[in-house]
This record gives sequence, C-alpha cells and structure tokens, in this order.
Amino acid sequence: MTATLVPALEAARAPATPTAARPRWERPALALLLAATAVLYLWDLAGSGYANAFYSSAVQAGSQSWKAFLFGSSDAANSITVDKPPASLWPAEIAVRLFGLGPWAILVPQALAGVASVAVLHRTVRRSFGTTAGLVAGVVLALTPVAALMFRFNNPDALLVLLMVGAVGATLRAVEDGRTRWLVLTGVLLGLGFLTKQLQVFLVVGPLALTYLVAGPVGLRRRLVQLLAGLAALVVAAGWWIATVSLWPASSRPWIGGSQDNSIVELTLGYNGFGRLTGAETGSVGGGAGGGTPSWGATGLGRLLNAEFGGQISWLLPAALVLGVVGIALRGRAPRTDARRATLLVWGLWLVVTGLTFSLAQGIIHPYYTVALAPAIGALVGAGGASLCSHRDRWWAGPTLAVVLGATTGWAFVLLARTPMFLPWLRWTVLVLGLGVAVVLVGVSALPRRPLAVVVLAGLLVGLAGPTAYALRTVGTAHEGSLPTAGPTGGPGGGGRGGGGTGRTRGPVIGGTPSPLRGGPPSSSRGGLLSASVPSAALTRVLEQDAGSFTWVAATTGSNSASGYQLATQEPVMAIGGFNGSDPSPTLAQFQADVAAREIHYYVPGGSFGRAQDAEGTASGIAAWVAETFTSTTVDGTTLYDLTSPAA
Repeated sequence: MTATLVPALEAARAPATPTAARPRWERPALALLLAATAVLYLWDLAGSGYANAFYSSAVQAGSQSWKAFLFGSSDAANSITVDKPPASLWPAEIAVRLFGLGPWAILVPQALAGVASVAVLHRTVRRSFGTTAGLVAGVVLALTPVAALMFRFNNPDALLVLLMVGAVGATLRAVEDGRTRWLVLTGVLLGLGFLTKQLQVFLVVGPLALTYLVAGPVGLRRRLVQLLAGLAALVVAAGWWIATVSLWPASSRPWIGGSQDNSIVELTLGYNGFGRLTGAETGSVGGGAGGGTPSWGATGLGRLLNAEFGGQISWLLPAALVLGVVGIALRGRAPRTDARRATLLVWGLWLVVTGLTFSLAQGIIHPYYTVALAPAIGALVGAGGASLCSHRDRWWAGPTLAVVLGATTGWAFVLLARTPMFLPWLRWTVLVLGLGVAVVLVGVSALPRRPLAVVVLAGLLVGLAGPTAYALRTVGTAHEGSLPTAGPTGGPGGGGRGGGGTGRTRGPVIGGTPSPLRGGPPSSSRGGLLSASVPSAALTRVLEQDAGSFTWVAATTGSNSASGYQLATQEPVMAIGGFNGSDPSPTLAQFQADVAAREIHYYVPGGSFGRAQDAEGTASGIAAWVAETFTSTTVDGTTLYDLTSPAA
C-alpha cells in the first residue's frame, strides 16, 4: 500500500482524467473498504432492537396498510402521521413486507444506505483526485462516530445523506460534460431528499447551484436554463407527494403529525422549517405558539466543538476546512471549468453552509443531525490532502501538513480527555505520535518516495485513531429511543452504557420471545416523550383480546408511548397528539365519537408533553373525560380503561 500511495497522490497534480486506467490494487482496496464498512454497520445490528420505536411503529403500519405507506402513518388505521414525509420509511416497509417485522428488516436498509454513501463518495472524489483521495474520503466517512451511529439507526438521516451525496456526484458529472440530464438527476435526488427530511436537504441546494453556475462548461445562459431544469425536476420529485397530501380529502387521510392545522405546508415551513432556525416551533416541546424561543443549547461558532457535538463529528473538522481552502488555492490559475476546483468548492460550501446553520439555529437540534457534515469532511480531507501532498515541493506544503496533523491530534487529545475513563492511554498515544509525525512532515519535500508514503500513512492512521475508537464503541453499544449519541459517555469502564445506548439487558418477554423493546423495567412501562412503552406479556395479552373487533386496540398520549404497545401487539394504537402529545388530533369530540362507535378498545394514560392547546382539543381533555367516564383497572402496574364499559 505504501509503495503505491505517493504515486497515486502524484496523480492529483495532473489534469483530471476520470477515464484513466485504474491501478491494479484499486478494486481490491475498494472492495475491502466496502466490506469493512458493511461489517461495521451490520455487526450485531439487532442488538438495538427496534431502535427508534417512533419510526419502527410507522414501518409496522406501512407494512400492513398501503395508505399508511403513502402517508407515513403511525398506525395502520391512519389516525396520524409521523412528523416527517415518508420516504425514509419506504425501504424498511418494503423489507418488512418481504421478510416480516423485526429489527433486521428495519435496520438493514439504513446500514446499506451507509455502505452506498461510502461507495458514492469514493467514486465522486476519485473522479477528480484519484484513487487514494477517494479511498481516504470513504474511510473518513465510514469511521466518523455519528455516521457509525446513524447508519445503524432508523432515523431519516441515513437515506438523506445518501441522496445528498448522490446529488453532489450528479452535479460534478454535469461540470465534466455539461449535460442537462445530470442536473435533472440532481433535482430528482434532492426532491427525494425533501420527501425524507424536508427543508434540511435545501442546505446543499445553494452549494450545488453555485458550483455549477461557476464551473459549468457551457455558456452562462445555458447554465441558467439547465439549473432551472434541475429545479423543475426537484419540484416534480417532491411535489407529487405534497400535492397528493394537500388535495386528498382531510376526512379520509391521517392528520399530518407535527402540524397544528393538518397542513403539510405548515409542517414544512413551521415545525420542520423556519421554526428550526428561529426557535418559534409551535407544537414542539417548549415551542411557542406565541413566538417564544425555546432553548436548545448555546448557539455560536463553537457549538460543533462543544461537549455535546464535538465527539460526534468534529475530529477532522478543522483539518477539512484548512485542506479545503488550501486545495482551492492550489488550483489558482486553473480554468473556470476546472473539475478539481469545482469538487473542492461544492464540498467546502456544503460544509460551511450546513455547519453554520447547525451552529446558529435556535430551534430543535440534536447532535446526530451532524451526520450531514460527515461526507463533506471526508471529501475535503481526501481531496485537499491529496492536493497538498502532490504539491509537496512548495516550501510551505510541509509546514502546512504538519500544522494540520498537529492540530488534528491536539484536538483529538481534547476530545478524548472529555471521556477520561475511555481508553485513557489513547489520547496520550495519539498526541505523542501525531506530533512526532508532524515534525517529520515539516521536511516532506526532502523525503524519498517510499519513506514519504510511510509518513503519510502514519499521519492518516494517527488522525483517525480517535474517531475510530469512538466509532467502534458506538457499534458495540445498543441504541434506542429518539436521541441516540455516538461514542462513550465517560462513565466508569469507558463510558458505562455509553453513547446514549441502553446496555445489553433484555427487555420483557412479549408473546413468548425476548422483546426487542429494551430499556424498561421488568414490569410494563408507559414510555415517555423520547422512549417507547414496554408492555409486559400480561398487558400485551389484554390489549390483543378481541383485537379484530376494533379499529384501534388502544389509545394513549404521545407517539412513543403508543409505539411500544403497537409493536408488541402488531395492532393499530392511536397516538393522541402525535410525537409531542400536543397536536390537536383527535379533538375531544372526535375521540368521543370513536369511542361511541366502538372503534377504540382501551385507553392507556400517557403524558402530554408539548404546550397545551385549547381545552377541547388537548390530550389532557381526553384524559380527563376518560377518567370521569370509565373505570380504571391495573395490569402489571399499568393503568388502563376499557372504553366499551362506562362506569355505572
């Protein structure tokens, strides 16, 4: 490997030749990278059970009902949707239809999206900067801790990342040959990204458009027309679903979860849109209909480096920024259409725009969102590093490489010190070896080819040691709930349950087999805002009684509370108020009508988490009416009401 490393890096200095013959070792190296990534993302995948039960219950619903599949409903009876469009649910729902409900069917599509993301990133970077740069980019993405988390978890982010990386690849192909079809493909991928996580995909639209506007090989007027064609493709790819939801009679479709007026447009622009930037998220936990700004942590340019976000994504963030700037500078007098500069430009803009948005956003933001930065970091490290190494004869190249590696290992020391009980020897090893290699890199121009290859490889290994350790800890830890985090937490023994996982303790037995729902006590649990309910075997049997006679076997406040009961029984459970328990659906009158029509069998008290709406439409109003009208009973510590038997 070391014998071929420097010649491969030298190729980054020559003009881009995407069709150039590949070195003999490239295919085996790529196969090894993808195989290792697959093992990393598939290892003990079922250990996390249903992971995010909020989405897993929607997958169960979509595998039973095509209407639930289309709308992304939380239950097969279509009372309410999840608070995102359904595209990320579709692969898992198809898998469950083919292979049956279980953790593997739900989580394997996410892992495959991760492997595909690494492959597409490698190919995209390789086309302009050569084999080694592509492999480095893929390795960095695969070993980023938050990527190792999210490509093993069933949040929408895995599919979103794959679609955005594909959109960059398509745009850069358009830069190469000027064909409109590549921009149309870009628009289609971005449209599907919108159907995955709505406006977040728009963070890369500007970088993609600007890059083609700057570097497209055709005339300015044609470039503008082509970009309009790409925009039209985006509108069509996303708009068909938006139009379907908007035009479908509200009385025969589920309530749009996360919205306050049953509108997909309001959800897009409000709760999942500008509310994320301003903090005025009506219906969210702490969000304010009156325009109040909830606190989601300190904002500012240092947010991505702080204790909450740093260990997830920031290991190579400073290096990526520096190498990206240096790489663009090295393209100095290259033609406007230079593919290498375009590659560095698009990934650099992706990183800056998305990073600034995450840093300054005042609304809901979670550390796992930062997986959207991982492809850009990998691409800039691979492409920028290759550019700098290929120009090592310049007097400042060696010192720059030394500073980048020294800063990277120094920052790794800081990050590792935040979890002092996790491999306490590692931070000192990384620091000492990193600084040692950095000293050697100062004189990189004087090194013969083979020793240079050894030094460059050593620097890469040292720079990746910290994130690799965090990624391996992430893979070895079960994760479930709505807020997973990567890496250790700093507890005794290197993080205890680490990374937001729930340990390895099996949950209660449901239907005679170990339940994939973990984290609850041996007796039944009602769940909460961020964790699923964990019904006992006895409670599950009660809920299943005469299930075929009812539309919903039970109703409870909050989607996570409902999800555990639904996954245990595999029967529809009504999630009153949606994810936060604050959506005005159903109203008290609607709920009473459903009860009168014997549509709902049981009511299980839950919790109302978001801001209260008017008394007639709140979960609390429904809870009060049920308590006044029906007699409660207790099964394994869980209170429930039989809605077919009013109190005397």
